[in-house]
Amino acid sequence: MAAAVLTISSKTYSSWSLRGWLLCRMAGLPITEAVAAFDDPGTRAELLLLSPSFLVPCLTHGRVKVWDTLAIAEYLAEIAPEAGLLPADQAARAHCRAVSGEMHSGFQNLRSALPMNLKAHHPGFKVWAGARPDIERVTAIWRDCLSAYGGPWLFGKAPTLADAMFAPVATRFQTYDVALDPPCAAYRETILAWAFMKEWTAAAADEVDELDELDVEF
Repeated sequence: MAAAVLTISSKTYSSWSLRGWLLCRMAGLPITEAVAAFDDPGTRAELLLLSPSFLVPCLTHGRVKVWDTLAIAEYLAEIAPEAGLLPADQAARAHCRAVSGEMHSGFQNLRSALPMNLKAHHPGFKVWAGARPDIERVTAIWRDCLSAYGGPWLFGKAPTLADAMFAPVATRFQTYDVALDPPCAAYRETILAWAFMKEWTAAAADEVDELDELDVEF
């Protein structure tokens, strides 16, 4: 198999890097990690949400080079269909793509109000009104999927693309102490207890670089 390199940025702050990395791990693709420089303008733009388009994460696999998390997911689903990144059932597969696409392109207020920061915890954090509709929509998606497919993952008994897409949101809900109903709280814990998530979080704890703009005291 051709060598694969996944270029990522910060494991502490980058939700998109986390998604791309999870997808590679789920697909069983051995990767070498390349870390973009923290002082690179493109990297900072991604982490601070200053650009609508990012080139990280980026997967280089043989002669293939693909960026954008959904594009990476579709490529991995093509080369490793047995990994189950997309559900086998056609209707469920369409549903999975729809909620993943919604996460990919939406929820800007949630992203800006609750930036990903795996090293922080803010008990009793005040979530302002602007982010509330996004939180309500995310939890509605979670409840709908868990009810329709039986859990503990969004599309049944194994993780899919949708779980990788929503994993950073689960960390945000933990970081900012967002109150959740029992089904959503249980799903958040499923994500946080995921072996791949534990591996990523442990690596984030060892990072020494910090981005002051995302380490402010809320």
